[in-house]
Amino acid sequence: MGQLLSTLALVAIGIIAFGAIIGILYWLVSQLREPWRERGRVGVFVGPALLLLAIGLIYPAVATVRMAFYKGDGPDVWAGLSNFKRIFTEGDNPLVLRNNIWWALIVTVFSTAIGVMIARFADRMRGERVAKALIFLPTAVSMVGAGIIWKFMYANSGGGNQSKQIGLLNWLWVKLDPILPGKQTAQFWLQNDKFFGIKSSFLPGMNTLFLMIIMIWIQAGFATTVISAAMKGVPDDLVEAAKIDGASDRQAFFRIVLPYVKPTVITVATTTTIAVLKVFDIIQSTTGGQFHTDTVANDMYVKSFTQSQPGYGAALAVVLFLAVIPIVVINNRNQKELRQG
Repeated sequence: MGQLLSTLALVAIGIIAFGAIIGILYWLVSQLREPWRERGRVGVFVGPALLLLAIGLIYPAVATVRMAFYKGDGPDVWAGLSNFKRIFTEGDNPLVLRNNIWWALIVTVFSTAIGVMIARFADRMRGERVAKALIFLPTAVSMVGAGIIWKFMYANSGGGNQSKQIGLLNWLWVKLDPILPGKQTAQFWLQNDKFFGIKSSFLPGMNTLFLMIIMIWIQAGFATTVISAAMKGVPDDLVEAAKIDGASDRQAFFRIVLPYVKPTVITVATTTTIAVLKVFDIIQSTTGGQFHTDTVANDMYVKSFTQSQPGYGAALAVVLFLAVIPIVVINNRNQKELRQG
């Protein structure tokens, strides 16, 4: 209890000291003449934020880029581009990049498409608010929580022994035994690295697809909410005019509503892509990257903190950063067009 009180006291002193420094600086710049007075006031309030940004973001980013060109336990042995060469050529490393590409494509397309579909059919329906609230609910679940929930869904503690299976998917799969041809036994879904029985270095494994479902389950609610809000902003006059000209509901949606909300759809897609490129929590809480389910973010953590390869982990971070840049540029351009339109 005493330690807690002393910690709270230190925090309180720090806040008071920070406020006092800001107050003194504000008083000092208030004594200046215009236009330096207004510029000084802006600097007093923006300066601390820029300082924290430099300490917490810019410096670590520069240090990470520098470390990517070294190897060993620290920046002591120059490695040049060897860490980057390993990422694209060595062992199963290209498979990690393949997984990230498939994650970005499949999760983004399905999450956005499901969001558009649900937003269209749920719009102005009876119980719309309840339906959208239920769809949005998974978005409030943390990635780790979602991974654990779905790990139980996919679980199989006893192989073909039905008395030991605990996963809902396995329970349903075995119940389909009288309907489907052949004998349906409980499966180890998260260990199956084949694509519908095909072993391929290009196609993702079934276990990777099952992990993607978790992300889609989370992101679809976000996509539905944002796209639905955009659809409600479509002028009714445009839709009514299209119907008067003979357009069906389907034609009015694809030719009027969807083009109108296109910038919002692009924003949802780019935001989802950035989130998917950084996927780590789901992988770590389900398979840990085993059975060929690894991604760049998870491999970066493993190499940096559990295998003592900070240089290689930093190189993965740089590759991930470079992959995110084009998506951010597209998103910024889309936002600029949205503001101008």
